[in-house]
Amino acid sequence: MAAVSHPVFARFYERLSVAMDRAGTAEHRRNLVAGLSGRVIEIGAGNGRMFPHYPPRVTEVVAVEPERRLRAAAVRAATTAPVPVRVVDALAEALPAGEGEFDAAVVALVLCTVPDQAGALAEIGRVLRPGGQLRFFEHVAAEEPGGLRRVQRVLDATLWPKLFAGCHTGRDTTAAITAAGFVIEELHRFRFPTASNSPSSPCVVGRAIKPAPTSGQ
Repeated sequence: MAAVSHPVFARFYERLSVAMDRAGTAEHRRNLVAGLSGRVIEIGAGNGRMFPHYPPRVTEVVAVEPERRLRAAAVRAATTAPVPVRVVDALAEALPAGEGEFDAAVVALVLCTVPDQAGALAEIGRVLRPGGQLRFFEHVAAEEPGGLRRVQRVLDATLWPKLFAGCHTGRDTTAAITAAGFVIEELHRFRFPTASNSPSSPCVVGRAIKPAPTSGQ
């Protein structure tokens, strides 16, 4: 059992996620999973806000969520999902699956929080089949050097992770995805909320592919 418990944050996030979806996150979630098919693993499913958006060609979603309260909410959300969803207790760095089991992996506002980002991405690569997709929607470091990026660094070294269950605002997640061996084929940078200077406002949404082994490997 992963045995992760952040009860105060979990209660806050359940309310925040609903408000964020109403403010526009739901559209990003819907676009994130559009066109997916086959077996999907969603890492850090939270309270299941992604579940309503999976398209009908998805045959199963294995939804990984280690936090107790959020996992219970995800189990409830799975009962009304349009596709089969199985919620499991596990960590991103130790996914409960064999090599190459999944056609796609989905992460939404998760890679900013995992303790070991490189380890989580390595695990995602392990459980994806060659040619499988990684769909990602994440908080990231501000592009512009200077003001906001400096604020992100200070907050990440002090209060922010303590207040938000390990979240880091300034990770260079796209570089980490590439370093893990994925090939990014689509990438869109934006601010959410639009025109906000919040430390968590710089975001990316995109699609990466796990390359097939070259001959001789």
